[in-house]
Amino acid sequence: MELLNALLVSPFAEIFGNPYFFMEVLINGLMAGVMYSLVALGFVLIFKASGVFNFSQGVMVLFAALNFVGLMDALSAYMNPVFAIALAGALTVLIMLGVSLVIERVVLRPLVNQAHIILFMATIGVAYFLEGLGEMIWGSDVRPLHVGIPDDVWFIFNEQVMVQQSDLFAAAVAGGLVLTLALFFHYTRTGRALRAVADDHAAAMSIGIPLNHIWVIVWGVAGFVALVAGIMWGSKLGVQFSLSIIALKALPVLILGGFTSIPGAIVGGLIIGSGEKIAEVYWGSAFGGAIEEWFAYVLALAFLYFRPQGLFGEKIIERV
Repeated sequence: MELLNALLVSPFAEIFGNPYFFMEVLINGLMAGVMYSLVALGFVLIFKASGVFNFSQGVMVLFAALNFVGLMDALSAYMNPVFAIALAGALTVLIMLGVSLVIERVVLRPLVNQAHIILFMATIGVAYFLEGLGEMIWGSDVRPLHVGIPDDVWFIFNEQVMVQQSDLFAAAVAGGLVLTLALFFHYTRTGRALRAVADDHAAAMSIGIPLNHIWVIVWGVAGFVALVAGIMWGSKLGVQFSLSIIALKALPVLILGGFTSIPGAIVGGLIIGSGEKIAEVYWGSAFGGAIEEWFAYVLALAFLYFRPQGLFGEKIIERV
């Protein structure tokens, strides 16, 4: 009886009894969801263009953040901090483009036409290599990252709801990046080539689109997205190796939104982010707390029973 009350009565009584607090939890969840969407975008871009599920995307977020904060700390000793941040960002973009080029040339190109599971396992190898390389170069200590993102709070709705400025800033950056990518895909020649490759590899090659070049571009864009996500997460939590695990929260986002859909990555991120925060605050006590760590995966698993291709994924129909 107590369990039923904790699951079906008490949470809803708390929500309707204090709607402002519920709104605060919801907004914080949506802000976290935007961050998940940012990481999920990297997975979607590579999967759309190559059909490869890039398990190393989470580690790419960590590797980009490690290089950025390491270079920024080193350069700050010789120049103005603002210039150090800008130069560190530019150098890290070049590093991630170089990493993308090496992955395509050394790892993926020799495995063209191999089974997807082999390509997936190759990305697992890339993930462990990048993680080890990052630790070898920059060490394993937690590094604080300060790039001037405001960390005060705002009070809205008659000062009843508190919102972190850093969360709003991250949401604005993520939203701007998503909009830029959407415009890039729809209105540029390279973007249309990427969409053609995503739709049909053979047809794209038949009209002269170089598949290998497209893969390099996609991995480069995914590396840039990883850098932005790494800076946002690193500013919030510090640059640490658990970032790669946090980034894997993008997996349930992909399951909900669909592995090939950019809008799906956004909507899925918002559902997962808000869902896990609300579940933790209102239903966590019924399970002993800390359900935020696994709620997203259980929600995604349950969703698979009803729509395996995700909300925006393409339903595959095989006719016999």
